[in-house]
Amino acid sequence: MSKRIADQINSFKYKGEPIRITLGTLVMTGLSIILIIVATFTQVTLKHPYFPSDGLYYLSQDLTDYEVFSHFITTYDYIPQIPVIFFIVALMGRKFGILAILGYIILGMFFPIFALGGGVSYLFEYGFGYILAFLPAVFFAGTLLKGKTDYLRIPVISLFGVVTIHILGILYMLFISTLRHAPWELITSWIASQSGIQILYDIFFTMIAIIIGKQARKLFWIVMC
Repeated sequence: MSKRIADQINSFKYKGEPIRITLGTLVMTGLSIILIIVATFTQVTLKHPYFPSDGLYYLSQDLTDYEVFSHFITTYDYIPQIPVIFFIVALMGRKFGILAILGYIILGMFFPIFALGGGVSYLFEYGFGYILAFLPAVFFAGTLLKGKTDYLRIPVISLFGVVTIHILGILYMLFISTLRHAPWELITSWIASQSGIQILYDIFFTMIAIIIGKQARKLFWIVMC
C-alpha cells in the first residue's frame, strides 16, 4: 500500500469525493440497501436498569427478591434502522450513502420493504417522513465525516443526525395528519411511540455504528476502490 493511500485512509479523506464508482462500490451499495431492509424488519429486545416513578417505594423492599428487583429493569423493542443508516455513511461516504438511501426509497415504491408495506401510497403514511429525512441526515453526517474526524466529534454528529431525522419525521407526520384530519390523541401517541425514548437509543447506537463504520471503511478500502 502506497504512502499516499495510507495517508488518505488515516485522514479519512479520499481526494475529492470519498470513493470512486467501481463494480466493488456498486456491489457494496447494493449490499447496503439490503442491510437497510434487514434492519427495518429486525427487532432487538433491550433490557437495562432504570428508576421508575415509584422507585422510592420499592427501594424500601427486599431488592434480592426478583419481583422487587424487576421493577428497576425495563425492556424495549428496538429497531436498529437509523444506526444502520449512519453505519453505511461512515463506511461508504456521503455520495454512496445517499445513493443507498435513494435506492431503498425507489425500491420501496414498488415492493413492500418499508416497515408498514410499500408502494406509492406509502407517501401518505405517517412514518414516511422519517425515511425521507435519512437523506439530509446522511448528507450532514457524510459531510462532517469527509474530513479527519476525531472520536470526540462523533457524539455531535450522532446527536444532530438523529435529531434531524426525528424532527423532519415529526413535521411530515403532522402534515399528513392534517390532511387526514387525524385526532390529536393519535398524533401525540404516534410521536411518543416513534420519537419518544427511541431518540435516546438511536443516538447511543448511532455513535457505536459510526465508530464501527469508520474502522470497517479502512478494511474495505481495497474492495471499494
